[in-house]
Amino acid sequence: MGDYHFVYKDTEGASTQWDDIQRKLGNLPPKPPAFKPPPFTPSSDDQPKDQTWIDSKTSEELEELEDDLDDDRFLQEYRKKRLAEMQESAKVLRFGSVIPISGSDFVREVSQAPTDVWVVVILYKEGIPECGLLMQSIEELAVRYTATKFVKIISTDCIPNYPDQNVPTLLVYNNGAVKGNYVGLHSFGRRCTPEGVALVLCQSDPVLSDGHNRNEAIIKGVRQRFIEKVVADHEEDDDDSSSD
Repeated sequence: MGDYHFVYKDTEGASTQWDDIQRKLGNLPPKPPAFKPPPFTPSSDDQPKDQTWIDSKTSEELEELEDDLDDDRFLQEYRKKRLAEMQESAKVLRFGSVIPISGSDFVREVSQAPTDVWVVVILYKEGIPECGLLMQSIEELAVRYTATKFVKIISTDCIPNYPDQNVPTLLVYNNGAVKGNYVGLHSFGRRCTPEGVALVLCQSDPVLSDGHNRNEAIIKGVRQRFIEKVVADHEEDDDDSSSD
């Protein structure tokens, strides 16, 4: 009968107490980390096609899915709704500040703006105090009404030899046409405030938009802010008079 020699082999990564002591003494190299398989991530083909799946797609991916969902009417409608929301959100975030332009930019940035976008142009000159006052109001309105495009241009870059006595001037454009023309700071009342400028801009057309609320709600809000500002200024004037 032959001799059998058994060699005991522990499970991979296991360590004996003796090995642990030797590692503490520095006689053995550090114990290698135990093998850990990467977490399972299902492929896109394995994920269920539901609303969550649609929500995870970019606008470009949603466009490409148009022909892939013909058999699922619900998901096709949800895809269209989600795509419209993303496009509307992108439009709202398009602006939000006063954009400086030059004369060569005017046609592209103003006259050729999308038909659903109102453009407010301020013609100004550096060093003229009235221009600075109106610019402050315009900058505040640009932040508040992000779906309206606000641009600024040096007056003589826009209209050669435009008289300094006419600045600041506001031009309002929509669909390539001039819808409003306000020359001089006096066009916006005794005190030039964002609330007063907003009220003038919205007198006849829905110029201001935040991309969320309906035109009627925007105009109502503009009027309410103007009234609150007038009342606050009146109370401030009364306080100043009583202190004197």
